[in-house]
Amino acid sequence: MDKVAGEGSGFRPWRPRSLKARQLMAASLGLIAFLMLAGYALDRAFAETAQNNLRQRLKSYAMAYADNIDFGRDGSLYTPELGPDPRFHRPGSGLYAEVVLPNGHWASLSAEGPLLPEVSGVLPAREERFEGPLAITQIDGSQGEVYRYGIGLIWAEREPEAEFPYTIYVMEDAQTLAAQVRVFRGALWIYLGGAGLILLLLQTVILQWSLRPLKRVIAELTRVQRGQLQRMSARHPRELEPLTESINALIDSEREHLERQRNTLADLAHSLKTPLAVLRTQLDAGSGEDSPAEAVLRQELDAQLKRMNDLVSYQLARAASGGHKLFSAPVPLESTAEEIVRGLEKVYAAKGVLCEFDIAPGVQFYGEAGDLQELLGNLLENAFKWANRRVLLTARPGPAAPNRRAGLLMAVDDDGPGIAPEDVAKVLQRGVRGDERVQGHGIGLSIVQDLVRDYRGELQVTRAPELGGARFEVTLPPGL
Repeated sequence: MDKVAGEGSGFRPWRPRSLKARQLMAASLGLIAFLMLAGYALDRAFAETAQNNLRQRLKSYAMAYADNIDFGRDGSLYTPELGPDPRFHRPGSGLYAEVVLPNGHWASLSAEGPLLPEVSGVLPAREERFEGPLAITQIDGSQGEVYRYGIGLIWAEREPEAEFPYTIYVMEDAQTLAAQVRVFRGALWIYLGGAGLILLLLQTVILQWSLRPLKRVIAELTRVQRGQLQRMSARHPRELEPLTESINALIDSEREHLERQRNTLADLAHSLKTPLAVLRTQLDAGSGEDSPAEAVLRQELDAQLKRMNDLVSYQLARAASGGHKLFSAPVPLESTAEEIVRGLEKVYAAKGVLCEFDIAPGVQFYGEAGDLQELLGNLLENAFKWANRRVLLTARPGPAAPNRRAGLLMAVDDDGPGIAPEDVAKVLQRGVRGDERVQGHGIGLSIVQDLVRDYRGELQVTRAPELGGARFEVTLPPGL
């Protein structure tokens, strides 16, 4: 059963790997939250303002009626023929007026038909009341709502003892206010959405501009990794200077370390080569008439000196080819292979071996030229040594990775006897030859294995599918 991601470590929310994505996401979320809060605040402010305007409008209608109505001596009500708005004279128009007296009631022509909410009676003098929305039944029987404004007044134009209170109520359909709020909301979110898009584009441009120095650092570091520059430049913002200086210090330290290691190894191997040459000379100058014990000793010394000489030669070759691989310039593979094959064809001219190339255009080796020569030279020489007539060199770019150097897939096939699977590990051991009758030191393939390991690659030995002999396949992963 597959293990659930994040199990045992708590909930881990997804986080973008890009700084640009992080900043853009944070800015976008902040902008969206701000626009939503601003929209909500503006919406509430407009709704309250529209409701207050409705209250003032209904009050103005009520005061207009108060200025134009009159009462008889018997307390009867006289209303004006024309109200302050034509809708008061159209049944079910949505604008209604009522006058409540201590002993009577009057309603505008527009109130005929709808069932308006009941009034609570006469209000005290100068008391105002704004209510709503209140439920009503429209003239067509549908349900609706109204806002109602009422004001308490006193009729006092006759004798003071004959004055009496009355109340004017004015109601308006709530759909009027809802339509205003709906229109405002539509316009508000359109404008806020447009402003949000403009601000997002502006943020993206600002983000691109602010991250441009980081992109320059990445571009320079990529060129350094590919060997196109020796070190990072000093033209960077103050905040990035510690980073670029640390990278330069790391590059210098690695180069010094590798150079020191290579020189030490070369000095050691060279120092051992001279005493070994002296011992070889003394051994070869010995008497030809040796006792059996001396002959055995001479033979053993000869074998050990040869082995020590091979090891010294190997270390000298490693010192010469080993170098700075992390920041090396790309080396064309095909031209290097052609040079090596021309030399091998002369050495093995008697066998008449033909070497064929199947190399993709533009394939490059990201490393030291000496390492590529050592790698190809040992693989091709081994193939020439064991081949009957044909050798095939195949090279393809490796798997791609974003912002990283390309890898390399390389294979050398021959039509020789091949290598049994159980003998592969033995053949790759240093100093071991696949056939003791074949001339060689048995360290070529071990050098290949060491080089491939240094480049964090893989070496596989299988049966060649086309030629039938051995196939040495090298896979180098994408570099930094």
